[in-house]
Amino acid sequence: MLMRTDPFRELDRLAQQFLGATGTAARLATMPMDAYRTGNDYVVAFDLPGVRPESIELNVERNVLTVKAERHGVAGENAEFEVAERPHGTFSRQLFLGETLDPDRIEAGYEAGVLTLRIPVAERAKPRKITINAADETKQINA
Repeated sequence: MLMRTDPFRELDRLAQQFLGATGTAARLATMPMDAYRTGNDYVVAFDLPGVRPESIELNVERNVLTVKAERHGVAGENAEFEVAERPHGTFSRQLFLGETLDPDRIEAGYEAGVLTLRIPVAERAKPRKITINAADETKQINA
C-alpha cells in the first residue's frame, strides 16, 4: 500500500486562503503526482517541468520515500516581473511505503519533465501456494 503525507500542506493552503498570500515566494511549491498499480509494481509519476535531473534527490529511510528537487528561476536578480506564476526553489514530497512494497528495488527514470518511480511489491506480499501435509495425502492450497 502506498500512502502520502504532507502535514503542512493543508495549513499552508488555509493560510493562503485567509491571508490572501500571492506570488511565487508565498505560494506553496507543489509536486503533483499520479500513483497506480500495474502488475507487481506501483508506479508513481511526479511532474517536475524545468528541473534538471542532477537536482533531484531520492532517499528512503524507514519506509519513507523522500523526493526533493530544485528549480532555479530563469530571470536575473534585477528583473522586474510582470507575472510570476511558475514556482522555483526547492520542492519536497514524502510517501510512506507500506510493508507490502520493496524499497530496496525502486527504479527511477526522468523524461520530459516527469520523474517516474517503479516500486515493486515485496516477494513476501505476493500470493503463494502453501502445501498442507496430511497423514494420508499432500494437498496444495492458494494463500
